[in-house]
Amino acid sequence: MAYENNNQQERNNDSIFSKRLKAGKRRTYFFDVKTTRGNDYFLTITESKKRFNDNGYDRHKVFLYKEDFNKFLNALTETINYVKTELMPDFDFDAYNHDYVQEDQDDAEGAEITSAPVAAPVEAAAAPSSHTADDVDKW
Repeated sequence: MAYENNNQQERNNDSIFSKRLKAGKRRTYFFDVKTTRGNDYFLTITESKKRFNDNGYDRHKVFLYKEDFNKFLNALTETINYVKTELMPDFDFDAYNHDYVQEDQDDAEGAEITSAPVAAPVEAAAAPSSHTADDVDKW
């Protein structure tokens, strides 16, 4: 028997929270919090790149579920810090923390928000875990 979803008003695929990060002329990242059918939450991370040869976009999406938030954040932080400290210790990453104009989702009135630069190093904001960095590879 086919399942028919008659609760379209209750099921909303729109984001509950969304953050857009412009990264260069052709690349944008979207961080969206969405709900599941069971009223749980998950995160989608989308990379959108404008194509050279036409007016379209290439999109790549990652789904991240709550049970993986801390592991993901720890692995990402460790990887970024390794690049910054071990592979490129003399590179000035702060040179890219300049002001930029971000178009907010509510830009129907044409409002623009200017974000302040971020100079803080990447740090895990997750609660302390009893797992070590080596455990990340085992999951």
